[in-house]
Amino acid sequence: MKISFIGAGNMGYPLLKGATAAFGAENITFQTRHREHEEAISRELGVPYAPRLLEMVMQSDIIVIAVKPQYAAEVYPDVKLAMSKEKIIVSVMAGVTVEELRRQTGAVKIVRTMPNTPAMLGEGMTCISYSNEVTEVEKEVVRKLFLSVGRIEEIPEKLLNAAICANGSSPAFVYLFMEALADGVVKYGIPRDMAYRLVGQTVLGSAKMLLESGQHPGKLKDAVCSPGGTTIAGVAALEEYGLRNAVIKAADACYKKAEEMQK
Repeated sequence: MKISFIGAGNMGYPLLKGATAAFGAENITFQTRHREHEEAISRELGVPYAPRLLEMVMQSDIIVIAVKPQYAAEVYPDVKLAMSKEKIIVSVMAGVTVEELRRQTGAVKIVRTMPNTPAMLGEGMTCISYSNEVTEVEKEVVRKLFLSVGRIEEIPEKLLNAAICANGSSPAFVYLFMEALADGVVKYGIPRDMAYRLVGQTVLGSAKMLLESGQHPGKLKDAVCSPGGTTIAGVAALEEYGLRNAVIKAADACYKKAEEMQK
């Protein structure tokens, strides 16, 4: 299958890179808004960029729309002109529904996804929702694309806005926590670069323990909390100052914004 990418920014670029490794450069094309950016990526990955969007879409089986939602109106007309019922639209745009994509592009087969920026390192988490017209063979191609940049979960479209809170936006929440924790130990004399290494590796290892052990996070937390020790004292402080409530409120705000963008 020929796969084309419209956009090669924070999400489009890692997907383009992963697709090149998974499917071969000869099956990939892309286009961005900036020629210098296109030329740099083309040199790095060995993937040709397309001078004309309309022709690129006409020659593609799968079209990945990886632009910011506010710029989508600029690409919809050419996509719609080149659309056929066999082509598949894969969107990474938050808040743009299957119904809206179908109306704007004329596509029948649509895949909505929500990846995240750790895809840059092959450690992404992507949630995927398919329209009913996408076949199992085509789903396997989509899975292969997103597995090239990390893990996947397939969910109904109605849950995608909730998924944004858990994987799409949440890296920012994690980075905020990591920065705050590093500040907390810099306060006592730990050099900042060391603090970031300590915190970063700890978060990485903790996440791996959660995923690979299959244990409830509360149980993993309890295993660190010795009676009368330093950890339980810190946990008590987090509870006192409302960490759980703050995180849930962040998810609420994220979900509300995604719902607003969808209207």
